[in-house]
Amino acid sequence: MSTPLLVIIGAGPGVSAGVARRFGKEGFRIVLAARRAEALEIYTKELTELGIEAYPITADAADPASLIAAFETIKQKYGAPDVLVYNAAVISMVKPTDLTESQLLDEFKVNVVGALTSAKQVIPDMLTRKQGTLLFTGGGLALAPSAAVSSLSIGKAGIRSLAFTLAEELRPHGIYVGTVTIAGYVAKDSYYDPDAIAEQYWLLHTNGNETEFLYSQV
Repeated sequence: MSTPLLVIIGAGPGVSAGVARRFGKEGFRIVLAARRAEALEIYTKELTELGIEAYPITADAADPASLIAAFETIKQKYGAPDVLVYNAAVISMVKPTDLTESQLLDEFKVNVVGALTSAKQVIPDMLTRKQGTLLFTGGGLALAPSAAVSSLSIGKAGIRSLAFTLAEELRPHGIYVGTVTIAGYVAKDSYYDPDAIAEQYWLLHTNGNETEFLYSQV
């Protein structure tokens, strides 16, 4: 059996880094995807120093063509992903009356559309194997929207709906879809520590029995 492969779209130093460490600890190879090659090299090096096999690939979550090309490269170099984690989001402080239509559309491409595009790149192989996991980083804003971050509130509601609809469609085919709804600010050494949150991604993947985990201190 080949070593399982996790692909993280929207790699960064917070939740995605915690997820990479958690799955890497279990023997997963990790592909980190984000826009900035320099940052990816740093994240990859950190994992490698922990003895985790990791690879960087540049991709723009706002651009479907960029994501499609990235997944084609991933499949050619490393094989079909066993687990996909979508962690990309645009965080902008903007009230709904100040939110322009173009800004909403541009940020929705990252907050939701990129998740759909990414999922569609891995689902066909998962259907063939009758197994696989899709995990989406959600937010408490999906349940309690805030005017101060109106675009992200809309995006988190959208990605939550995407996770639930994909779960309904794909569950009969052996594919697990889940979302971790993080209802707080991620910060090291707090209740919302990235490594603690990452544990819930791992539990969702291994248990595969609930679509959503609400990570909330309340």
